[in-house]
Amino acid sequence: MAETVELMIRTTCGSCARVEHQITPIVEAAGLELTVINVDHDPGLAIEFGDRVPVIVIDGEEFACWEVDDDELAAALA
Repeated sequence: MAETVELMIRTTCGSCARVEHQITPIVEAAGLELTVINVDHDPGLAIEFGDRVPVIVIDGEEFACWEVDDDELAAALA
């Protein structure tokens, strides 16, 4: 079972809020808490992710970028 779920976002990202809204209930249903990280506040993360956000990271491993399938996310968190 997954232990951590992070969503990498940027301040200027139009789809980041949409993805956060989409995945929050799925993460909560798995008994986890979504941690939202704005990469603009960390130069290292800003370089790593650039404009390639939103990115979902599960237990330190990138799971999805830009779009996510709800069923695949639920299965990955189970």
